[in-house]
Amino acid sequence: MYNFRMGKVIEKSFYLSDTVVIARNLLGMVLNRRFEDGRIFKGIIVETEAYTQDEPSCHAYIGKTQRNAPMFEKGGISYVYFTYGMHYCLNIVTEKAEKGCAVLIRALEPIDNSEFITNGPAKLCKALNITKELNGINVCKKTSPLWIEYGNKIDDLQIIQTVRIGIKKAAELPRRFYIKDNKFVSKP
Repeated sequence: MYNFRMGKVIEKSFYLSDTVVIARNLLGMVLNRRFEDGRIFKGIIVETEAYTQDEPSCHAYIGKTQRNAPMFEKGGISYVYFTYGMHYCLNIVTEKAEKGCAVLIRALEPIDNSEFITNGPAKLCKALNITKELNGINVCKKTSPLWIEYGNKIDDLQIIQTVRIGIKKAAELPRRFYIKDNKFVSKP
């Protein structure tokens, strides 16, 4: 279904509601990455996971640290972290300041640049050169190197809600969302 706001940058207020709802609603939206040479990658968000401070798999569960400080800011900024000593992962901070919530962007369906491998959060960051330099940036401005626009609304029947993958703590929580039968969704 066509979204009348398609192509418009998502405003900050979108990110200030419930994290689990936002994780679901980000499906079908378009992540944009402007590279230093001016090229812009556009990809449809096809898989997300919600993380809230009240559960032990969330980085904010232990409280505010230097590493997770962006999670305690007002929603609508990036939280990029380094994991396993070799990978970056991209999250979008949600809810009001001091809540410690974010949505992990797990996979994208490339719109123009099909050579990019974006299924899985680490592959996505590697392909789009998303590193710590993009930590804490405003994703609600087209002038940012990373921003999210409205895309097509995904029908509820096409959204799968399941448990998160790749974690050990609170893995049973049904906070992973993906578009049914999309070939770009990461594999467990």
